[in-house]
Amino acid sequence: MASEQNAEQILGSAKAGYAAFSWGDPKAAVDNLADDVEWVIPGDSAVSGTYHGKKEFAAFLAKMRDAGYSQEAELFLGDEQTVMVLFRTTTAGNESYQVDILTYRDGKVVKGQCVLDTEQQRRIFGAK
Repeated sequence: MASEQNAEQILGSAKAGYAAFSWGDPKAAVDNLADDVEWVIPGDSAVSGTYHGKKEFAAFLAKMRDAGYSQEAELFLGDEQTVMVLFRTTTAGNESYQVDILTYRDGKVVKGQCVLDTEQQRRIFGAK
């Protein structure tokens, strides 16, 4: 039987994941992801694409951390199935805002979709 969570629990889970990444704890940052999570980074930069599963996404996060990427979440909005996170990012001295749209199933993130400055990503990481 599927577990159910209310909007408050889902928002708390999202906040904990983003805080963990900000604190440098990548394992805790992916704890609320489903094993088969799909995470989409738009654009044609070297880090753009669709990441499948916790392991692939954790490797992506490590690559971002190695590039000096940091984030500070500013706003979480959501309900029992979807959370939108607005946060400020800094990579290689470049600041921008990003929105992640998280889709939950059974209390875990099953899909993440980023809305970000794809041109800036290409400048920082290069094109594919």
